[in-house]
Order: sequence, then structure tokens, then C-alpha cells
Amino acid sequence: MSILVYIEQSEGAIKKSSLEALSFAKAFSEKIGGGEVVAVALGDIADDELTKTGTAGASKVLHVKDSRLTSGIIQAHAEAVAQVFNKIGAKTLVMAKSSLGDAVAARLSIKLNAGLVSNVVELPDTSSGFKVKRSIYTGKAFAQTEMTSENKILAVKKNAVPLKTDGAAAVVETLELNLDDHNFSTKIISTDKATGEILLPEADIVVSGGRGMKGPENWNLIEDLAKELGAATGCSKPVSDIGWRPHHEHVGQTGVKVAPSLYLAVGISGAIQHLAGVNSSKCIVVINKDPEAPFFKAADYGIVGDAFEVLPKLTSAIKAIK
Repeated sequence: MSILVYIEQSEGAIKKSSLEALSFAKAFSEKIGGGEVVAVALGDIADDELTKTGTAGASKVLHVKDSRLTSGIIQAHAEAVAQVFNKIGAKTLVMAKSSLGDAVAARLSIKLNAGLVSNVVELPDTSSGFKVKRSIYTGKAFAQTEMTSENKILAVKKNAVPLKTDGAAAVVETLELNLDDHNFSTKIISTDKATGEILLPEADIVVSGGRGMKGPENWNLIEDLAKELGAATGCSKPVSDIGWRPHHEHVGQTGVKVAPSLYLAVGISGAIQHLAGVNSSKCIVVINKDPEAPFFKAADYGIVGDAFEVLPKLTSAIKAIK
């Protein structure tokens, strides 16, 4: 039985979170004794980019080239994926947990009469039924959810499974679908995108600063360290609220939720709202001169010290290693 994976793209490049979803599907396929992992790609994406999905686990990519799908209109994406799901006779759909994925998954659950579990962190347990472990309460706990529907949708949390990189190139097939104009009744008039070499939602390393940086004129210390690490930069909510940094860099429960391999928090006390946006990080390093800062309780590693002394030394040390 084929497993279908809905992959997302940004400016023609497959998102890392979608590659992780492919790796999840491949591992699940192997666990249950086989089954082809088929990816569905929508809109304008180059074939050489699509073939790379094979390294993450896809054996085949069905490419719906309709350029109207490139902008990510939710209703149209849901209809396209539903048609592909039914066409190949799949019973399981895997996708990345994301802002677009959440909206598409909800619609697909109705269209496909499928059970939906989001924030999945482990491969399903099929030894007795179909049980899925998911993250709840902004990462503070886990729940085991039993799925009894024939069709199933799994939205995988970022960094939940290792990214597979040793697969063969995927076969790309062009697919034409019957998408009526009513699927595109919603129009995207304009898009404002965050700028930067590395964007927060896809970053594997994030360096964030808080009010402990004392002012925007000192942000070069954060940026210098981020540059050496190949990281994205973020900030706490108070920093964006007072205008030191743009709002798209605000990391937290009401800002951008991140799940990098490494999260460095500099001069951030660690309010619960900030922790809720970063607690899925694989490793958290906190730099703060206050030894009682709450963030240290959530950290894997901590440095008690003045950021204005620690950051230059840390940046220099990384340069020396490189």
C-alpha cells in the first residue's frame, strides 16, 4: 500500500521539514514491511529539485505543474492532494506540521474521511491497532492517540525523526488534475516575506537575543555569532515590541515556533511564552549573567556570564575551529 507525502516548497526549493516527513514515511514503510513512498509536489518546482526527494525516502514524485498552485492557496492544495490520494489508492498521508500543512490537513481530513493526528513525534505503533505518539501542551507532555479510521493523516513535528540522506534519486512523473476555478476563489493579493540568508522556520541553528543585549546597537554580536554558525537570528517578544528587531524575528508562543538542532538564547530570562516556542529544540544553550534566570532550568548547557564578554570569545573560538 502506497504512503503519500505532501511536500511543501519555498521559492522552488523543497522545505527541510517536508524532507523529514518523507524520511518518516520511509521509516514507517519499512517498519510495516514495505509499501511505496510517493510524494506529491504542487506548482512550479524544477525537476532536479524533485529528484532530490529520493535521498529522503521518496521512490516517486507526482508533480502537478499547475502554476496556480505555486502560491499555496489552501483550498486548492487540499483538493489537489485529495485527488492524488484517491488516484493512487493510498490509505496514509504524511506531511510536515506547519502553518500551511495545518490548514491543508484539516480540510483533507473532511475530504478523505480520515483521522488526523498532528505533532507526531514517533513512528506509529502497529503491534496492536494503530497508536501514534504526539506532543501536546506546547511540548510539555506527550499523548498516545489511537486511530481507528481507514484513512489516516499524520502531521510530523519538525526534528521528530532523523533526516534520511542516502536514498536513490526519485522518479518524477507529471500529473494533470481537474481543478475547477472555484478551488481558486481565494486570491493571494500580496505577500510580505522575511528577508535574510537563513529564515527562522527552516533554520537548523538559531541565535536569539533578549533585553540583556541592552539595545539594537549591540546586535552585531548576535549577528556575528550567527554568521559563523550558519544560523538564523531571533529575539524575545519584548525586543520586537520595543522595536529593536523586526517582528518576524520574534520567537515564542505568539511568534515563530522553532525546532532547530541548536538554539542559543542570549540575555533572555526564559518566560514561559518564550519557552513554549523553543522547547522542541534538540539542544538549548543559555547565556545569561543572572544565575537564577528561569531559562537555565530548560537548558542543556548554560553559561553564567556577561554576553558582551562571552559572545566575542565564543565567536572567535568558532572562527578558530573553522
